[in-house]
Parts: sequence; C-alpha cells; structure tokens
Amino acid sequence: MSELFEFLPVSKADMESRGWWWYDFLLVTGDAYVDHPSFGPTVIGRVLEAAGYRVAILAQPDWHSAEAFRAMGRPRLGVMIGSGNLDSMVAHYTAAKKRRSEDFYSPGKKAGLRPDHAVIVYANRAREAFPELPIIIGGLEASLRRFAHYDYWDDKVRRSALIDAGADILVYGMGEYASLEIARRLKKKEPVSALTDIRGTAVAVADPAACAFESLHLPSYEAVCRSGEEYALATKVEYAEHDPVRGRALIQEHEKRFLIVNPPAMPLPTAELDRVAELPYTRQYHPMYEPLGGVPAIEEVKFSVIHNRGCFGGCNFCSLAFHQGRMISSRSHESVIREVTALTKLPDFKGYINDVGGPSANFRHPSCQKQLKCGMCAERRCLAPTPCPNLDADHSDYLALLRKLRAIPGVKKVFVRSGIRYDYMLEDKNGDFFSELVKYHISGQLKVAPEHCIDSVLDYMGKPHIGVYEKFMDKYRRLNDKYSKEQYIVPYLMSSHPGSTLQDAVALAEYLNKTGRQPEQVQDFYPTPGTVSTCMYYTGIDPMTMQPVYVAKNFHDKAMQRALLQWKRPDKRKLVIEALKEAGREDLIGFGPGCLVRPDRGGRPSGKGPKTEGEEKKPRQAKEPEKAPKPQKPVKKAGWAKARPRKNARPGGKKRG
Repeated sequence: MSELFEFLPVSKADMESRGWWWYDFLLVTGDAYVDHPSFGPTVIGRVLEAAGYRVAILAQPDWHSAEAFRAMGRPRLGVMIGSGNLDSMVAHYTAAKKRRSEDFYSPGKKAGLRPDHAVIVYANRAREAFPELPIIIGGLEASLRRFAHYDYWDDKVRRSALIDAGADILVYGMGEYASLEIARRLKKKEPVSALTDIRGTAVAVADPAACAFESLHLPSYEAVCRSGEEYALATKVEYAEHDPVRGRALIQEHEKRFLIVNPPAMPLPTAELDRVAELPYTRQYHPMYEPLGGVPAIEEVKFSVIHNRGCFGGCNFCSLAFHQGRMISSRSHESVIREVTALTKLPDFKGYINDVGGPSANFRHPSCQKQLKCGMCAERRCLAPTPCPNLDADHSDYLALLRKLRAIPGVKKVFVRSGIRYDYMLEDKNGDFFSELVKYHISGQLKVAPEHCIDSVLDYMGKPHIGVYEKFMDKYRRLNDKYSKEQYIVPYLMSSHPGSTLQDAVALAEYLNKTGRQPEQVQDFYPTPGTVSTCMYYTGIDPMTMQPVYVAKNFHDKAMQRALLQWKRPDKRKLVIEALKEAGREDLIGFGPGCLVRPDRGGRPSGKGPKTEGEEKKPRQAKEPEKAPKPQKPVKKAGWAKARPRKNARPGGKKRG
C-alpha cells in the first residue's frame, strides 16, 4: 500500500484505487485534512473506519455550488459535517471583528478557504447535492451553537445551528458514541426521523412528545430574542443540565418547531479512550498540501500527547466545559507510553515531547468521587471562588505517568506546555509534582492564567482570587531557586471581561507596574458562542445570580482597557492617557515610579506654552528625567516573561483555564 493509502480517501481516484465502488459516509470539514488525533473530524473518520464503515474526506470544499460535494459520488448512508477545530467565525475574525490574514488550519496559512458559519453553509450545500440523504452536523461550532445563541459577529441572537443548517441531527460534545450509534441505525435502514433518542444529539421535531428522556422546557427562541432575562435564564439551565449522569433533555421552541437537546453522552472510559487515541493516524497533513506550504497547525501537536478530556476548572469565558464536559476521563499509562514510543521512531523526532496534556494538563481523574454516582454539582464549582471541600487534589497518577515517559529510550525531555491549573496544584498537599514540574517539565516558560487581579472581576470569570496566584508565584520562585533554574511564567491576562470596569483595568495596570511585570500576551475578551461570559456580554446579566453586571461593549472602551495593560507600548500611549483621565487617575500620568505614562506636552517647543492638567501637579525637577538615576536592571530569575510569539499561534484556539 502506498503512503497515500494511509490516509482516508479524498477523491474518487483514491476510492477506485482501493477498489471502492461505493462508500458509506462523506465527512466534510472546514480544516485542511490533517490525520492526527487532536483534529476532531479525523477522529470521527477513524472511529467509523474502525467500525467497518467506508469514509471519504472532503476538506475545505468550494461552497459556492454543490458540485464539490458531488465529486466523489453519493454516499450510501449520509453526510457528516463539521467546521473544523475552531468555530469558523473565530478562525476568521479578531475580537475587534477585523478579518484575520492567516488561517493556521489551512494550507500555507491561506485565509478564506472556508465560509463564515461554515457548518450551516456546508450543510445547505450538502442538502442541495443529496436532497434525500441524512445530514449530520457536529464538532465544536455545532456543539456550542446547539441552542438559540448570541452571535457576536452578527450582534444578534441566532437560531440553533441545527435549524439554520437544515440538518437532520446535531451531534454535540465528543461525538464518538453518537456518531457510531447513528451509523449503526442508518445501516439498519432506520429512517433518520426516528433517531430522536441518542444521547449527545439534538433534533428538531413538530411535537415535543418525541423526546425520549425526562425533559425540561427552556425559554423559546422568540423569548430569548426579546428578553435578556429570558436569555440569561436559558443559559443558566443549559449549564446546570449539561451533565451525563443527572442531566435532563432540554426542549426549546423555535418558530413552531421544537428543538430537543438530549442529555450528554457519558465520557469514554479509559479503555475506549485508549482505543480511539491509538487508531492508525498518520500524524501528518495530507501530501496534497505539500506544494501549498503544508498545514502549520500540525507543528504544535505533532510531538504532543493528549492524555485527558474534560475540565472542571469552571472558567466562564471558556467553551471547553460546555463541549467536552466537566467530568474528567483519561487514558491509561500504557496507552500513552505506546504513543510516545511510536513518536520516537519518527524520522524527524529530536527527543522532545512538546506537551503531555490538554487544556488543563494536570487533571487526570474526576474532581471528586461522588460525581460518578450523582453527577457534577449544579450550583457549585469545584475550584472557584474557593475549592470545594470534596475536591480530590492528587497529582500522583499524573506524576507517575511523566516519570515513565522520561524513562523511554530516545526521549530527552518531556514538557508540559498546554497549561497548568495552579489553584488545583496548590491544593495538593504533596509537593512532589510541583517540584518535579519545575525540575524536569518546563521548557523555559510555564503558561498559567491569572487573567486579572481584581477579585470581583475574577468572580465573574470563574477564576480563583489573586492571592492564590501570588501564593503560587512565591512557591514557583522558591523552587526555581532551589533547583538553580532560570524559568519564567507566561501569564495570560484578559481585558474588558464582563464585570471589569475602566477603574478595574487601571488597577490591573497598577498591579503589573508595581510588580515589575509587563506582559506581552493580552487577550481582549472574545464573546464566543455558548459561554456564560458571552451571556453576560449580551444581556448585562450574570446568569448564575441573575444580577446585573457592567459590560464594556463599545470598541473604544474595550480598546482603552486593553491599552492599559500594554501601557509601555508607544502606539498605546494616547489611549492610555485618555483612559486614565476618564477614570479620574491623572495621578498615574507623570514621572514618578508609580506612573504609567509621561504627561502629554501637546507639542509645546522648549517647554513653553500652557501646561497640561497632569503637568500642573508635578514638581519642577520632574521635568528633567534624564538626570534621574537609571533603574537597576533586574536580576534574571523565575518570574514573568515577555512571551515569545508562537510560530503557529492559533486564533482563539487556546482554551484557557
């Protein structure tokens, strides 16, 4: 078998070379075809293939007509569609709604190879190509848009993606179970209209009595369009019921049709997760992309290993929990060892495992034992604002795994780069993991996400208070000193999150200045579909308390908050001065050590002309800053670093926790 045949077929010629004169499923994706276990569409394709189904891949098709969808002929059972690893609107636009110039999930980073709202556009084209075939949509975009939802880019509430796509079934979350069950029943020639009882799916019906589970009605699409309170209430219920153990089906009326969102599927047990992770992925992009410059997204993950799924971190701005769920599942040590051992055999392996993790790398087991029987708590978070008394903070299993990986022949270093929940790590009374993390598993920089320093803002974010972060930083410095390491922290910070006022942004800038920190990585809050924070942004209501919350919505207001966190940048100076004046903090405009910017002299030559408001308050000697002693260059030691831009940083792709 040639190298090409290691990939799923991407053309009719591929199928004919395999002796295929028919196939079962056409799998459409908005990403380039990368055969790697971190790419969702590929996983579903390989899972179906392992179950005996013939699957063809249609990656980034021309959506302007149905011809590309017909190119490989009619599949026997149906069309499965996803937009790719990112929501297509996040892939296309910045938080300021500016069009991105690059797409790291496309060949040669070329932008524009998928449409806006890709899952909807693809589904409509597939329906045009195959009017009688079942159309199934899934992946991150469909998952987060399964209910009526606020769309930041359209600035309005949109219907469920299932409705707008005109699809038969929507698969949400990690879709292995649901996809296999759909395939099995379609193969048995069950009509797609009968598939209303599959966990982890949503369907649209004329009669809500078709729901096969205990159910709860949400405010209708029309109601959440009219009322922010109704939208917030719907969001609260959606999150409370998103649980595979105790969750009920949710029904939401959409213009005389009824959207039924069935309860989530159970997470894959360890044995199944191992099997999925070890399917015969080539771990490469398809060779057809080589002349186009390859697919950059593979670079970050090629020598990385995902060992877990789910996140109980509870960050309100993150979509991970609403997609993968809060319940942790993990792979066995043996499975991860086999994968890493296989990586060492690749010709371009240099001895470094770039990451052993996931969005929350140090989660290896459920946050407590009772959830296995009772489900996750509906009204309580595991970690924030304070850890639950039932929290099982234990890193022994993860540490044992890392030790085994370090011992594999050919492995020089094993890094943890995807991110660490520092609050969870501090709850572990055994300090062995923290010590060995610092000693062996940091590639110069450790990524963590304090996000802000104001406790009220952190509460809206679902993050621990700043004191927890300071405790972590103190221990991190001491451990680096102990092991004579020169390692830094790359902190993620966020501006203009709901609840953050201009005064809060000023306070964060002061905090950073006083601690000698000037981070380069600042994320302006991005209202992605389906999150609690996006609900706050749209409604001005915290859905968890149903109380009002301040929201910076104006682009200029958001720009001022971001500028305050980057006050040393010359291009931000004008905005910083404007923000400080608006916040009534002219005391931070001057030459003192606590000041953020120097006064704006208004272009006065030789110091003549009327003084600015900020200058009036300054003593005369401050006008000659060149005579002041230069600040001492800080000694390099563990602390915050200016983050080096990643080669293939993914727009909005990082799920921060």
